[in-house]
Amino acid sequence: MPSSSDEASDSNSNADPDTDREITFLGIHDSVGNVFPPTELADELADLPVHVEVVDTDGISKCDAIVTRDHYDSFLELEWVHSIQAGVDRFPFDEFEANDVILTNSTGIHDRTVGETVAGYLLAFSRRLHTAIAAQQDRRWDRPAWDEAFTLPGKTACVLGTGTLGSGVADTLGSLGVHVTGVRRSGDPVPGFEEVFATEDRHTAVADADFVIITLPLTDDTNHLADAEFFDAMRDDAYFVNVGRGSIVDEPALVDALESNSIEGAGLDVFETEPLPEESPLWEMDEVIITPHCAAFTVDYFRDVGGLVRENVDRLAAEEPFVNRVV
Repeated sequence: MPSSSDEASDSNSNADPDTDREITFLGIHDSVGNVFPPTELADELADLPVHVEVVDTDGISKCDAIVTRDHYDSFLELEWVHSIQAGVDRFPFDEFEANDVILTNSTGIHDRTVGETVAGYLLAFSRRLHTAIAAQQDRRWDRPAWDEAFTLPGKTACVLGTGTLGSGVADTLGSLGVHVTGVRRSGDPVPGFEEVFATEDRHTAVADADFVIITLPLTDDTNHLADAEFFDAMRDDAYFVNVGRGSIVDEPALVDALESNSIEGAGLDVFETEPLPEESPLWEMDEVIITPHCAAFTVDYFRDVGGLVRENVDRLAAEEPFVNRVV
């Protein structure tokens, strides 16, 4: 079973190897088309010593293993399922374990891409780029007020989640001169973070930060972790960023914090309901940047996923434990 925080190891390479499994047909489920063309991944893996084919839901029964974005109950008949995302909250862990199905994820490939997306939010807010883009749509020549724009060196970001995503954010922001603190379950130090707080001390951790950034996975412990009390603990000139999972945030509480000017603004890539409903007030807020759950997108996404899948096929052949195994 996976840990309840992103402090879990990126790779369960210490687990016992599965020597009694045979993979001859690896499916690329067409749900990965939400991120990249499934044929690109199939071509990338065409030289594997197993048959690789793009399949739809009806074709799952032909597979021994599958690479997917979405979950289907028919996966419980397979040997191995690989998620193209790091987050695996959509998969039923107990059922996978009961049916002896291996589940692996794509932790470890999103650190730089997500880090650069977060840096993009911060640069947009600090250099007022989002307001310039909005003015451009109306052909308005609107300069920011003299005291609106600022620079990032010397600012502080508090990152909740110090795993792969959080460390990627810390590395990217650190190169921009931002002082980065972290929040993790244990509070133990982590390289790249100047100070680390325990989760129970999160309100203290965010109280002095210019930017508060969520990179956590969704678990029972993190659901609605960012609630009204959390936003009350933030400075009224601080920005909130979520590149973890939407349900980590109590969205009505976030809207209230923005509408009451309890916080300055937000950069949001994930939401409780996706796509974000048209009636959401977040769409019309000047100090909110919305991206459609694409913080990790890159032209190399399929290659990065392919590298993990290839490694695990090789490990299976060598009777070695899988990397990135979560069940």
